[in-house]
Amino acid sequence: MPNYKYKGRDKKGQEVEGMIEASSQTNVVMKLASVEVIPISIIMTSSEITVEDLLGKYLGIGQPKLDDLILCMQQLYTLSKAGVPLIRSLRVVSETTAHSGLRSALTDIVISLESGLRLSKALEKHPHIFTTLIIAMIEVGEDSGQLEHSFLQIKEYLESELETRRRIKTALRYPAMVFVAIIIAITIINLIVIPSFSNFFNAFGSQLPLPTRILIGFSDIFVRYGWLLAMFILILTVGIGLFLKSERGIWWWSYLKLRLPLVGSIVKRTIYARFCRAFSLTVTANVPLLKGFKIVSKVADNAYLEQKIMNMRHHVEKGETLYLAAKNSELFSPIVLQMLAVGEETGEIDSILLDVSHYYEKDVDYDLKRLGDAIEPLLIIIIAMMVLVLALGVFLPMWDISTVALRKMEAL
Repeated sequence: MPNYKYKGRDKKGQEVEGMIEASSQTNVVMKLASVEVIPISIIMTSSEITVEDLLGKYLGIGQPKLDDLILCMQQLYTLSKAGVPLIRSLRVVSETTAHSGLRSALTDIVISLESGLRLSKALEKHPHIFTTLIIAMIEVGEDSGQLEHSFLQIKEYLESELETRRRIKTALRYPAMVFVAIIIAITIINLIVIPSFSNFFNAFGSQLPLPTRILIGFSDIFVRYGWLLAMFILILTVGIGLFLKSERGIWWWSYLKLRLPLVGSIVKRTIYARFCRAFSLTVTANVPLLKGFKIVSKVADNAYLEQKIMNMRHHVEKGETLYLAAKNSELFSPIVLQMLAVGEETGEIDSILLDVSHYYEKDVDYDLKRLGDAIEPLLIIIIAMMVLVLALGVFLPMWDISTVALRKMEAL
């Protein structure tokens, strides 16, 4: 059946839009009427991949925040636990959510459910909102008859992910502000301060010291060819951005950011914590081990580590234990490997994976607190070098001019 893109208004007058699979436009109107949506426009599309999906995937446009998804899952868990039917629960949540993209997606999901689709299949139509892990957990909940438990597990996982992101942002906020201040200071110095001093020094017609000539020369280039420099930076940024979207670029950046000074180790252990937590969820939910590997490899959000995780899956598929597969991957420390071995022996691999996740999270938390202390001296050195160069460039010629003036006065 063809897909139709619709725009309409719900019973509160709020604009909603989405995709519906239907046999005709008349059928679309009937489906929208069943969820109390008045259609404004209905257009048949030739592809299941929407513009919103592409924007959400590559630019993050239209994607709800983690807070929105956490609230959504919390509400669905509460309503499901209270015995409210799923379709009615989704309607209630769609009416109360503040994010327009999530509201449109939930409205479309309700329509899909009423047409006979399973919830997990309905979620697959909105990959820019619901990740592979969320869809897999919902599918497990449907198969086991414990959908409300899946909602709770997803909520707890998203809360942990949100807390990790907040810790990283908090640690990097001060260095980022200082770095921006340095860039602004350099721009003002080169556009305003140095040209003023240059005119002053040139009026005396004396030979300027080397640091001053370098400073003035750099400033002249900045003033005269600043627009070319800006264009070059823009073209370079776009080029790097396009390269990083390519398959080779994605893999290269995934590999490189794990080896960046100061932050590479933090990025790596953050991904390990996310992987272990997600894998623990799949094991707890009785997802087959091989399928679990495929799901959590996407959670890593790193092409290099995703390849390593899929290699672990290949080793397990050949009959190796999880411990040996993890050891061959060379990803985990000896302590973590021993924890995995104990988990396999005791049959409590899910709880061990959760413990490993907590172990990495504590390590990351400790390193994030130290990150500011490590970056601060570097920023101080950069600022000190700027002040030194500026001081030498400005004060050396002033001292020379003063010396010449004193000699002339003595000669008189």
